[in-house]
Amino acid sequence: MFRRRDAGEGCQLSATEHAEQVDVADLAKFGYKQELRRVLGVYSSFAVAFSYISPSTGIFTLFILGISLAGPAFFWSWPIVVIGQLIIGLNFAEVSSHFPVAGSVYQWTKYLSNRTYAWFTGWIYLFAGVLTVAAVVATVPLVLIPLLNNLFNLTIGTDPDTERNVAALVLLSTTLLSIFGVRLVAIVNNTGVVFEILGMVVFAVILVIFYSHQNVSVFTDFSYLGTSNQGGVFLAAMFMSLFVIYGFDTASTLAEETKNPRREAPRAVIASIIGAAIIGTIFLFAVIIAIPGDMGKFVSDTAAGKNPFPLITIIESNFPGWAANLYLLVVVAAIYVCCLAIQTSTIRLAFGMARDGKLPFGKYFNRVSPGLHTPIGTCIVIGVLAGLPLVYYAGAATIAIGATGMIYLSYILGNIAILLARLRGWPKDAAPFRLGQWGTIVNILGLVWGVAMEINFLWPRDATVGGQNPPLSALPKITVPDFLSNIPVYEFTLGVIILVGLVYWAVAQRKAPETPIVQPVEAPA
Repeated sequence: MFRRRDAGEGCQLSATEHAEQVDVADLAKFGYKQELRRVLGVYSSFAVAFSYISPSTGIFTLFILGISLAGPAFFWSWPIVVIGQLIIGLNFAEVSSHFPVAGSVYQWTKYLSNRTYAWFTGWIYLFAGVLTVAAVVATVPLVLIPLLNNLFNLTIGTDPDTERNVAALVLLSTTLLSIFGVRLVAIVNNTGVVFEILGMVVFAVILVIFYSHQNVSVFTDFSYLGTSNQGGVFLAAMFMSLFVIYGFDTASTLAEETKNPRREAPRAVIASIIGAAIIGTIFLFAVIIAIPGDMGKFVSDTAAGKNPFPLITIIESNFPGWAANLYLLVVVAAIYVCCLAIQTSTIRLAFGMARDGKLPFGKYFNRVSPGLHTPIGTCIVIGVLAGLPLVYYAGAATIAIGATGMIYLSYILGNIAILLARLRGWPKDAAPFRLGQWGTIVNILGLVWGVAMEINFLWPRDATVGGQNPPLSALPKITVPDFLSNIPVYEFTLGVIILVGLVYWAVAQRKAPETPIVQPVEAPA
């Protein structure tokens, strides 16, 4: 079966070449040739998905929201979201085992639904990814600026303009790294994941053992939710957890660069959710227990804007200066590799859509460099699009809410297509990861969860409930016409993206030639 070159090493090389040939032949069954470099192993695939989730990033971005709205009781939103997203992940893991091509939700709907539905799903998911990139690069200054001020005795401001400029520089660097290939991205990412996991766990254990200022009873103190509309306040506080645990399908998005993706991508999807769930639980428990002084004063000061960086306050109040700076350095590294993972995933989605002729000017910017094995033009386009939300900068949290809501919407659209396909008898072919008779049940539960959370995102909020989805008139430094003033920010953003998509679809996609779809055959054993 394998040709023998020489003793020992030659056999292994031959086996490796055979595995590569199997992956290339498997991709060809979908009508695509191998252009991207297939170098990701099981750990790298997990690491990219974990970095997209990145508990450090999401918690640092929106911890202020959760603690100021619901106090320490917002901790319970974490296990709720973990369970809901694990259900989604199980469903997506099975689908990724059947369709190991770049593009995740877009590709799945293409094969399981029709081209119009798939196009709109991909369009929404693409801009959800773009907004997520913008939200995460906007998170870096929240940690980097205090760290630089501490280390070098600087006085860099924390005003929106400074934060935006730092975020733009971070975006430029991640765009350049993306251009130079997935191997470099994997090296940076794999290293960053190790530091994130070790850093969060080690520092959390130290906090619990040596700096426990609060009693565990604070986790059952729901008084911070107020006396009316407690459910609504808790759902708003849940946004932090919702912002963290998504992007696990990245392992499938990078399938064309993963070895044996039918087997390894599903494993990476599930492992990334479970890993993030465990790390996040440990970290959230530790930092809440370590809140210094009176809990009520800490929560009220945070809600009043007197404590704009509550997690940094907790860290700097407990650790000596050198240790606090070391931990902030770990967090900066974790957020940075999160930026890189999200941008890489979004680029691969755009690459998959443009390759099918589904994006404007795709045939011009989507060429793969023969030397770097990356679509350089696509990397630049995604970098530019992600920079647009920084032009008018209203803070990382505002961008994060829009990004998360659109991700959940695209997941819903994907789950609908998958469920309808299941009701028609899919899957009929074997695959390494399968849910069997539980597939439809898991699919329905995931759809119910997703719709409930999308309603949560769409629900307008005023300043008394955190203001996560305020009307346009509440945004600073902007004047809007009266007929737009009461439209919530998320609905407006989503509406603009869908409207632009409708116009482009009507002009360029409605009567475009059908993209040939090669239906996959049974997966290789």
